[in-house]
Amino acid sequence: MPDTPDAPPSALTGILLKLGSVLAFIVMSSLIKAAADEVPAGETVFFRSFFAIPVIVGWLALRGQLRVGFQVASPMGHFWRGIAGTAAMALNFAGLGLLPLPELTAITYATPLLVVILAAMFLGEEVRLFRLSTVGLGLVGVLIVLYPNLGHVGDTSDRQALGAMMALTGALCAALAQVFIRKIVHTERTSAIVFWFTITSTLLSLITLPFGWVIPSPTNTALLIVAGLLGGVGQILLTSAYRFAPASIVAPFDYASMLFALIIGFVFFAEIPTTLTLAGAAVIIFAGILIIWRERQLGLQRDRQRKAQTPQG
Repeated sequence: MPDTPDAPPSALTGILLKLGSVLAFIVMSSLIKAAADEVPAGETVFFRSFFAIPVIVGWLALRGQLRVGFQVASPMGHFWRGIAGTAAMALNFAGLGLLPLPELTAITYATPLLVVILAAMFLGEEVRLFRLSTVGLGLVGVLIVLYPNLGHVGDTSDRQALGAMMALTGALCAALAQVFIRKIVHTERTSAIVFWFTITSTLLSLITLPFGWVIPSPTNTALLIVAGLLGGVGQILLTSAYRFAPASIVAPFDYASMLFALIIGFVFFAEIPTTLTLAGAAVIIFAGILIIWRERQLGLQRDRQRKAQTPQG
C-alpha cells in the first residue's frame, strides 16, 4: 500500500530537510569527482549504492518499517526503475570526471523538464500549452549550457563533449526513472522504493566488474565510502522532506544545488563557471520553477473540484 502522512506538516522543517539532502548529494558528487580519475563509474556506483544500504536499513528500523520496506507489489516496476536510475547514476558519475561540477549540475536540471515530456508519452498525462512552452524554454537553457562543448567542438576537448553528452543522457535516464516511480508509487511504499533501488543498483553495478575495476588508493576508498554513506543520508533527508511539506514548497530548493556546486567547485577544484553556464542555468531554473508553480495551481484546482463533488453531510 502507498504511504500515508505520519508527521504534522511543517514547511520550515520540510525546507531544511530538503536543503540538507541537496547539500549531502552535492558533497557526495564532489567526493566522487575527486576519485573519478582513478575509479571507473561502474565501480563508483557500487560504492555509492552498497554503503548506502546500512544507512537506509538503519533508518527503516528506527521508523519501524524494516519489514514493510522489503514488501513489494510490483517487482518488475522496481526492476525497471532500478535499470533507469542506475544508468542515470553511472552516466552522471562518469560525467563528473569530465565536466566542471557547476556545469554538470546545470545539465541535470533538465530532468524535471524531460519528466513532463515522458509522462505525457508513457503515462498519458495531459500537457497543455503553458507547460509545453515552459519545457521548451528550459531546453533552450540546456542548449546554452551545452553550446561551448557541442557548438564549438574544435574549441574544446572531446573529453568535455563526451561529458556533456553523458550528463544529458543521464538526465534523460533520471527522468525515465521518475516516470517509473510515478507508476509504482500508487501501490508501493516510499521505504520499499528507496530500499530496493539501492539493492538493485548495487547488483547492477557488479555487471561492470570485468570492465576495468581497480583497487582504489586508501584515500579514494575513504572518499567513496563516505560518498555512499552520504548518498544514503541524502535519500533519507529527501524522503523525509516530502513528509513534512508539499512538493510545491520544497521542490524549488533543488536549485540550491547550483550555489553549493559553485562554492565547492571553486574552493576544491578551482572551477570558475562560464557566463554561458550561469546564463543557461538561470533559464533552466526559471523554467523549472514555472513548472512547479503550474503543478501547484493544477493541484489546487483538482482539490477544489474534489471538494465541490463531495456530498455535504
